[in-house]
Amino acid sequence: MFIAIRDMSVHVQVQGPPGAPPVLMMHSLGTGLHVWDPQAEILSRTHRVIRFDLRGHGLTGVVPGEATMADLAEDAFAVMDALGIPAAHLAGISIGGRIAMEMAAAQPGRVLSLFLLDTALEFPPPSNWQARIEAVGAGGMAAVVDGVMARWVVDQSSPSSRALRSMLLTTPAQGYAAACAALRDARAAPLQGKLGCRARVVVGELDQASPVSAAVTIQEAIPGSTLTVLPGVSHIPTFEAAEAITEALQEHLAPQPHDDAHAAGMAVRKAVLGEAHVARAQANVTALDAPFQDYITRNVWGQIWTRPGLPRHTRSLLTLAVTAALAREGEFGLHVRATRNTGVTPEEIAEVLLQVGAYAGVPVANHALKIAKDILAQMEDAR
Repeated sequence: MFIAIRDMSVHVQVQGPPGAPPVLMMHSLGTGLHVWDPQAEILSRTHRVIRFDLRGHGLTGVVPGEATMADLAEDAFAVMDALGIPAAHLAGISIGGRIAMEMAAAQPGRVLSLFLLDTALEFPPPSNWQARIEAVGAGGMAAVVDGVMARWVVDQSSPSSRALRSMLLTTPAQGYAAACAALRDARAAPLQGKLGCRARVVVGELDQASPVSAAVTIQEAIPGSTLTVLPGVSHIPTFEAAEAITEALQEHLAPQPHDDAHAAGMAVRKAVLGEAHVARAQANVTALDAPFQDYITRNVWGQIWTRPGLPRHTRSLLTLAVTAALAREGEFGLHVRATRNTGVTPEEIAEVLLQVGAYAGVPVANHALKIAKDILAQMEDAR
């Protein structure tokens, strides 16, 4: 999709169930949103993954003149605003990580956590960036491609590395130069003391562009943050070390050991069933059912629905199938209504009920179909 932000058309991709925790992923200089493809494919099973091409990159329009980190952070917040996302986990690689830290310092209430990959608080010396700006201005992206690729990856001959090279060569020189200016002028001082959210810093052992020492500096600047150094990995590892980066991201975004299972369960319950429904249910809790409500919130919602093994969309389909097959009318109807949050379509409900008819019997499937038709009609009328 494309989102209009001021005078710029921004290319955005959104994956994952609508009610899932949002993760905003920002790419590196000279690439595009596809640099996160391997991670987004897996992460979208459990999270709402939002990616966009930075200004002057990919399919997003070029903005004349130089950019600042504040400009790029404002662009990212504008994408969140356009999608109705008040707060999100931020994952950023290289300049994307620096933008994420800029956002966390400017509006900490909108940042749930930081996943910072091969980035730095600042990228000295400024003269290097000015030289690169002048090089692409005179000779286009071909003037810098060989030097950049040598810093990005270990094996330049792999298919994924050739894809990165293509991304770099097709980046508009004007957009690339504008982002270089933001890196040239970025300083650590404005961020010091302003980064307090949960953070994980990951860096490749062989990264020359933002070395391990830069990652250590970030870790020291963010209280309680963790640092992971990946052996044999360079500056853009999302393809070359895809599994390691995905695993690190999943670990970072998984419910923390100290998190209360009830709180985690309540968050998922609200995301799936809707805050209004949960509020009504909570208002009707009595001494008789309070222990049971606590049990299902902690153990069903907090321990099952939060697991990363299946996408929330799939769990929704399974719940519909099981409750229909067992003729649990109340629960089936409840989860039909929840499909507005899980992303399950009426067509998928129809397919599920055909499967139920084949394996659990026509009468239960037929009855469930009647319930689904009534509820879906009510939902349509309420729009």
